[in-house]
Formats: sequence, structure tokens, C-alpha cells
Amino acid sequence: MNQPVSIPAGPAAAGRIGRERLARLQRGAEAVAIPMLALVISAGLFSIFLLILGKSPVQFYSLIWLGGFGTPFSWSNTLLRAAPLMLMALAVAIPARLGLTMIGGEGALVLGGFAAAAIAVPLIGTTNPVLMHALMLIAAMGIGAIWIGIAGGLRHHRGVNETISTLLLSYIAIAIMNFFVEGALRDPADPNKPSTRAIGSEAMIGKMPGIDVHWGLAVAVLACILLHVLMQRTTYGFACRIAGGNARAALAQGLPVGKLIVSASMIAGLCAGLAGYFEVAAVHGKANASLAAGYGFTGILVAFLARHNPLAIIPVAILFGGIAAAGGIIQRRMGLPDASVLLLQGMTFLVLLASETLYGRFRLFNPAARTERT
Repeated sequence: MNQPVSIPAGPAAAGRIGRERLARLQRGAEAVAIPMLALVISAGLFSIFLLILGKSPVQFYSLIWLGGFGTPFSWSNTLLRAAPLMLMALAVAIPARLGLTMIGGEGALVLGGFAAAAIAVPLIGTTNPVLMHALMLIAAMGIGAIWIGIAGGLRHHRGVNETISTLLLSYIAIAIMNFFVEGALRDPADPNKPSTRAIGSEAMIGKMPGIDVHWGLAVAVLACILLHVLMQRTTYGFACRIAGGNARAALAQGLPVGKLIVSASMIAGLCAGLAGYFEVAAVHGKANASLAAGYGFTGILVAFLARHNPLAIIPVAILFGGIAAAGGIIQRRMGLPDASVLLLQGMTFLVLLASETLYGRFRLFNPAARTERT
């Protein structure tokens, strides 16, 4: 009886495998090099702006380092801002795998935080804090998922552009919060700033051991890891990538593109609502205009700079958290307005969008094109 004979891979097969690995490394290097180049160019452009104002770029970037990363207090301040940025960047990155550009995460954060505070108001002092926080979490994530899910449903069923719909929904969400915070749910004990009733310091989420940052940071990092696994290691993530690459081909293969769009939108809303929950339960203790702090719009920049990679979102969010944390010291030491860091972020976003045209143009990162020319 003949036994099957295993034929070892020859030099040609080994060479092909080696070329494929090299190509993957080169593409990965391109995904890092071009965003880094965009950061350098934007920093250079902002330096020219500072010189025109008669300010020192060296001092400016030194203060960013000092205010964001130079001391333990700076790190705490940076990580406090990085936690919501991670979740808001995920709210952009997950739909982007399907080719969707959703920029209205700010509204889902605000409405999620407001829903958490509204649920907590009648429960303060009468309900176990664990149960209260569970209900707050469900309310925040649920309303966030529904809010962004509406945009996904409009895109699937009516062909409404998700960029426009999420942006408009964001303003509607902020208006809804203001309507109730300045009206029926306003705390009469706080006449200076319209807010809901505070949940109380004893009921708020505490800090992680050994670090002056709340548990929202750990949850945000865990969310980045879990969503990376979901999008890279599961059939759902594979289906999303196929649908994002070519929706018609995905439909021809029997993939439920509509359900994928709506589900990815709801996952984005869950992340935004989760960020709103932590802003209320761990930072502010109540819902007010402070919820609209711009995390949703900065999260767009973080997601694009990270190339919509959930794992890359973590360091990029920390970087921009540090830039935001340094706004105060820049204002005090250099006499620049606190919005200077927003201008830097805006320049970075514009340069980053322009750098999208560079992908595939460098022969160093595009071995296939080099092979075709030879």
C-alpha cells in the first residue's frame, strides 16, 4: 500500500513566502511613516505660525512635553483625557472599516452622559450604588447605540450620507441635553451653571490603584483590544472589511451589508455612550455643558492618525491627551489662548488628510509596483 509522501517546500515557495512577509512589513512601515511625516509637517507649519506671532516654537513644544508628560501630575492629566479619546476614536474607526465616515460621536457622548445622569437622579440615596451604576451604564450605552444606529439605518434604508446625518444628530443631541438641563432636570441648588443633580462624591467611580486616573482608562484600553480582536480575528470583522472594500461584491457573496452597517454604527454608539457614562460617573458627577468638551471631534483626528487601527488608537490618544493637557500651561507661560492646541490639532488634521494621497507612491513601501516596472 502506497504511503503519502510529503514534498518539502522548494526554494521558489520559500522565496514567495519571504516576499509576502517583506511586503507586509513594508506596508506596515508605510502606515506608520506617512502619519509620522504628517505630524512633522504640521508641527513645522505651526512653528511658522508661532514665529509670525513672535513666539518661540521650542518653548511651545517644550511646554507640551512638560504639561503632558513631564511630571506624574501631567501624566495623570494626560491619561484622564486619553480615556474618552480612545472610546471616541473607536466610534469613528469601527464604522470606517465599512467605508463609513461618522463624525457625530460627540452627540452620542453628550446624550449618553445625560441619559446616565437622568437615570441616576431619582435613584440617588435610595438605591445601591452598584445597581445605580449598572442602570446608568445600560442607559448611556443603549442611547448611544440607538443614536448612532439611527445614522446607520438612514444610510442603509434611505442612502442618507452618514457624515451629514451624524453631524446634525450631534447638534440635536446637545440641544436635547440643554433643554432638560436648563429646564425640568435642572438642579436648583446650582444657580450658576445649569446642571442635573450631582450623584455625590461617595457614589462616583474611584481611581485605579497606584494611579490618579479613574477606571475608565482601563475600560477604554480593554475596548481597543477587544474591538481589534473582533475586527481582525472574527468572521464578523472579515465580513466588515469585505463590505467596506466593495459593497456590491459583498452583496453578490450573500453578505448582509445592511445589517453590518447598522451593527457597526451601533458598536460605535456603544463606545461613545460609554465615554459619556464615565464623564458623568467618574469626572463631573452630573450632566451639564461640560460634557460637550470636543472629545468627539478630536477622536476623529485620533482615528485617522491611527489608520482606524484599534490598537494604534491607544498611543495616539495618549499623545493628543498630552497636547490637550498642556493647554493650560501654554496659556500661562506664553500668553497664548488655550485654543492654540486646537489650532495645532486642526492643522494636523488637514495635513493628515492631504497625506492620504501619498499612500502607494513611495517605491520603498510599494514592492509590487517596483516589481511591475522591472
